Parts: sequence; structure tokens; C-alpha cells
Amino acid sequence: MPRLPNKVKTVTITVSTTPMVHGHLEALVATGLFGKNAADAAERLIARGIQDHLADGTLIQLPKVAEK
Repeated sequence: MPRLPNKVKTVTITVSTTPMVHGHLEALVATGLFGKNAADAAERLIARGIQDHLADGTLIQLPKVAEK
């Protein structure tokens, strides 16, 4: 079944990493809980890390950006 379109605007970034980190991302994907590929797993880990930092106050909530 194809994915539904994302309702939130997204931007593409490129992340270079080591083969070991890529292996860990693939291992997370294999659990079935972190998306369909290494990029999905990386996005989920980044989002979770940001949420954690917002919760403990080491990051401040940014104002919402108007959609163009």
C-alpha cells in the first residue's frame, strides 16, 4: 500500500555517516519500529532527540513558520 502524502511541509537534508552507524540504522529498521529504510530511522531518531531536548529545556520551541 502506498504511503499517504505528508500533510506537513518537509525539506530534504543530506547526512553522511560511517558504515557502522548505517548498520545500526538498518538494525533499527529490521525491528519494524523505525520506518522502511535507514533514512526513515535517522529521521525518527533526530525527531526523538529534538523532542527530548525540548522537554528538558536544552532547546527552545521555535515559532511556527508560515507555509509558502
